[in-house]
Amino acid sequence: MWQYAARAADDRWSRFGDFERVLDCPRNLLATRLRMLVEEGILATETYKVPGSRSRPKYAITPKGMDLVPTVMWLLQWGDRYRADPEGRPYWRDTRECGARVDAQIRCERGHAVQAEDIESVPGPAFGMRSPE
Repeated sequence: MWQYAARAADDRWSRFGDFERVLDCPRNLLATRLRMLVEEGILATETYKVPGSRSRPKYAITPKGMDLVPTVMWLLQWGDRYRADPEGRPYWRDTRECGARVDAQIRCERGHAVQAEDIESVPGPAFGMRSPE
């Protein structure tokens, strides 16, 4: 499902038909997943109309959805490493500004690169709170 949000973050894919063509997904499943992403506030719908046809929705990523982009980038990067076709990646992810490849990384709030084995979980403000039964 994260593929849908990733595609919506790229403004070239915003219409139902764009998602259908790129993802090669059954229409009913695609409709259900897009509806769920809209209900969760990850995507929003806007109306567009091509002259001579009826109004239709197009999808735009919301600020909540944009906050998922780093996670989606990690999943895509993982898939490129472990699940890619032997012929290579289906897509490269490049920056629009300079054209360089995008690489997901973990950084601390001071900007230092951090390796997964160097991450430590420490209690936060809600530590020890019980959820309502």
